[in-house]
Amino acid sequence: MNHSASRGDTWRPHVTVACVVADGERYLMVEEEVSGRIVYNQPAGHLDEGESLADAARRETLEETAWTVELQHLVGVHQWRSTEHGDEVLRFSFAARPLRHDPQRPLDAGIRRALWLTRAEIVALDGRLRSPMVLASIDAWLAGQRLPLGALDSLLAEAPAEPRP
Repeated sequence: MNHSASRGDTWRPHVTVACVVADGERYLMVEEEVSGRIVYNQPAGHLDEGESLADAARRETLEETAWTVELQHLVGVHQWRSTEHGDEVLRFSFAARPLRHDPQRPLDAGIRRALWLTRAEIVALDGRLRSPMVLASIDAWLAGQRLPLGALDSLLAEAPAEPRP
């Protein structure tokens, strides 16, 4: 039985974005407090209404790390059932290049710090990773999985199409 359907709700996955930001062999990560425990994740968060996936990825990275990034590629789309809330998550992972850091910018609530870690250091965090999507997106990037950003069209800002005769 569908968890949401049992409440009479329409089923909707949580749509999230994340950025794999590499600097040599290190990756930009966040240390955050979630439900009373410290976990590690890429800069990531939910898509806001009316926002493109690319804009959400840039915004979340800035809010959680104080880094302005340039998106380069779509690395992958991962589907997962969250162990935190039991709902499905649909995560769009992007590769991004760091541009500027603003050390004076406050980080989002719950974010303790941004840090740069190697893949080996991330693997060593094991059960402290927020989800298996963290390593899945890094490994997809390391394997060369890259889709052009144009693969994701946002038609939100366009006027409604005229009906065809």
